[in-house]
Amino acid sequence: MTIRQKFVVAFAVVALVVAAAVGVFSYGITARNLRIEVDRSLIAAANTVSAPNSLAAAAAAAAADTGSAAARPNEGILQTARVIAADGSLSQVLGADTGIPISPADQALAASDITAGTRLFEDVTVGTTSYRVLTQALGGGQGAIQVARDLSETSRILTTLAITTVLVGLGVLLAAALAGWLVARKITRRLTGLTEVAERVGSTGQLDVDIPAGGRDEVSRLSTSMQSMLTELARSRDDQHRLLQDAGHELRTPLTSLRTNVSVLRRFAELSPTSQRRLLDDVDGETRELTNLVNELVELATDRRDVEQTEPVDLAVLADRTAERFRRRSGRTITIDAEPCVVTARPHAVERALSNLLDNAIKFDPDGTEPILVKVRGRGIEVWDRGPGLDQQDTDRIFDRFYRSSTARALPGSGLGLSIVREVAADHGGTVTAAPRPGGGAVIGFTIAADRLSPTSKPAAAARL
Repeated sequence: MTIRQKFVVAFAVVALVVAAAVGVFSYGITARNLRIEVDRSLIAAANTVSAPNSLAAAAAAAAADTGSAAARPNEGILQTARVIAADGSLSQVLGADTGIPISPADQALAASDITAGTRLFEDVTVGTTSYRVLTQALGGGQGAIQVARDLSETSRILTTLAITTVLVGLGVLLAAALAGWLVARKITRRLTGLTEVAERVGSTGQLDVDIPAGGRDEVSRLSTSMQSMLTELARSRDDQHRLLQDAGHELRTPLTSLRTNVSVLRRFAELSPTSQRRLLDDVDGETRELTNLVNELVELATDRRDVEQTEPVDLAVLADRTAERFRRRSGRTITIDAEPCVVTARPHAVERALSNLLDNAIKFDPDGTEPILVKVRGRGIEVWDRGPGLDQQDTDRIFDRFYRSSTARALPGSGLGLSIVREVAADHGGTVTAAPRPGGGAVIGFTIAADRLSPTSKPAAAARL
């Protein structure tokens, strides 16, 4: 069953249930009120007929002209009125004898010494005609007055009401089904459009499609979300294409050098010991460079955000641990100027970003004698070096993939380290910073979003930022 059909059925079922409930309730209330009105009319008639003067006059008239009552059998609201004596005999007071039988309860009420006005209601059917019968005691063993009313008019009213209710219910059912179809058509038309877009994207791979969105309902939100998703996918695909193109360009240099060295290695025995050593060092360096480049590419191309979970990280402790590793590896002096700052972050990613900054500082100042400084302030980490410094154009572009400044082109590296720093900062809601260091060198770092600070770190960080 399609969504449109489900909407139609749902609307129709709801309308049917509501119409049926309203119809049954209305019919029951109407029938009850009609019955109450009939009983009231019978009580009024019984009280009028049973009055001493009225009863005597009616009896005299009936004795004088028995045909007059029979000639007007349906006059007024009553079809018949008669007196039941204590011995069970009947005296017709009004209307014709309708053949309503005297029940044992009626006879007992007439013969009893009960208080006047005691009433007994009954529904009696004579032939095809139904009557509402009231027997009211005259009191003191004087018998009872019995009046009856034909219920045909009441039945016609209830029948008309039932037919009208059914017709109105059918009309409401059809209107609800039509409304459900119109609403479903409006909703499913947009869902159908979204389905067609998804199918076209799946079959062609085309991501630059426009999805119309309007309104504030769930379908509009879905349209907006799909448009955002396609835009993000298109951006990601473009980034991948650029990464592959840049990687291909960067890989050509070490591969070309390796091919050249391999050609020379074919004449390795003909080379002097100095040339052999220089060739092997060149091959070793190019191989390391190629390995580093491949590792950086794998790091960029592999999205590990969902693999490593976030946890509280003390940036001061992380900086000290990372600096100690680089001290052992490079033999350089690295000082730490850090204040405790706990953030919610991916620890290995943040450590990788700091490692890239330290590696970059050591690479650009390999023979430096002044210590490399790592500062942790608030929610940011900075590495201060005494390398060649930064030009304005380098400051704007050093975080781009594969960008190599004029001072770095002769140095080993892939040009991907700082771009990874930017990726880590963006993943944690932060930014990257780069500026020349007073007296020479550079200050490069990154920040973590303020909402990732722990409550104990926020006051101090807010005072400094």
